[in-house]
Amino acid sequence: MSGKPKLHYCNARGRMETIRWLLAAAGVEFEECFLETKDDLTKLQKDGSLMFQQVPMVEIDGMKMVQSRAIANYIATKYNLYGKDLKERALIDMYVEAIIDLNELLMTHTFQPADKKEQHLATIVDKATNRYFPVFEKVLKDHGQDFLVGNKFSRADVQLLETLLMAEECKSDILAKFPLLQSFKARISNIPSMKKFLQPGSQRKPPLQEKDIPKLMKIFH
Repeated sequence: MSGKPKLHYCNARGRMETIRWLLAAAGVEFEECFLETKDDLTKLQKDGSLMFQQVPMVEIDGMKMVQSRAIANYIATKYNLYGKDLKERALIDMYVEAIIDLNELLMTHTFQPADKKEQHLATIVDKATNRYFPVFEKVLKDHGQDFLVGNKFSRADVQLLETLLMAEECKSDILAKFPLLQSFKARISNIPSMKKFLQPGSQRKPPLQEKDIPKLMKIFH
């Protein structure tokens, strides 16, 4: 199992998308093996590829890794996106866990029933603009540096950029009151590996559409 990492998931963002972002940030080429049917998932489960019977699964360095946080931690450590010492790593972890909390809200928006969508969007906007974004705006203001931790590009920057762009897909002016986050978004988007990943035709996945939900439900349920 050498060569490029191989990502096993459906052809959608979900819990694999951050892993795609981190590999792209590190400049690592990867292959994708898409689950198209329930049978594809069942085959992986039956051949022992999935430790806990679920995807995402990434084949990397002779391992078949599962659990999205464990995979992301491994990639961030391997490709030097995880700070220079234990304290920086702790700070990155705190930021990342908060980003994941917001990301989970954003990911589930498309799955909301029609009569709940408006309230769900209001919850996203409230938590983003009152709980999460003010913290990152203050971090950038207080240390006056280009990156969130140690003035060095890390997974925290990658995952915040991913989530900022997802938030803007839900509400285009959601960053209006956060000038430093707007600058951060532009700056990180222009890092060569990130710029490449944000171009059309990359392995970045588009937002999930409601018409795609039935196909996903058939694979996973």
